[in-house]
Amino acid sequence: MLVTSIPQYVQGLTNAKIDLTTTDQETLYTSPSNADFNVSVINSILVINTSSSASTIEIILVGDGLDGSGSVSNHTFNIVRQLSVAANTTVELLTKDLILNSGEVIKVTAGHADRLHIILSIQEYAVVRTPQVDL
Repeated sequence: MLVTSIPQYVQGLTNAKIDLTTTDQETLYTSPSNADFNVSVINSILVINTSSSASTIEIILVGDGLDGSGSVSNHTFNIVRQLSVAANTTVELLTKDLILNSGEVIKVTAGHADRLHIILSIQEYAVVRTPQVDL
């Protein structure tokens, strides 16, 4: 995804992955927040249940947003809440890209320990172009 009115360059293609061995909330990915980066694009969120029993997953986005009075402040936004994932299945949660601004965080919580894996496919964009070396 490229916004033509703002110079942006793909800085990296990566993934974030976690084996949820606990029911505690875990930070899965934090969008880079240095001066060179301005956005990350999540292309895919895969939830894989590797057990023979169903489990639930919660995924949240933590970042600036509008509160009830229209003021901008740090908030938690639900991406999925108590989504049931059947035994031995894989679920793709995105139908469109999810854009994260600099410093925004994706956190996940499993309903049961040792059942779920999460994989995010991510493009990170920079506002400056990194020089490439010719080989």
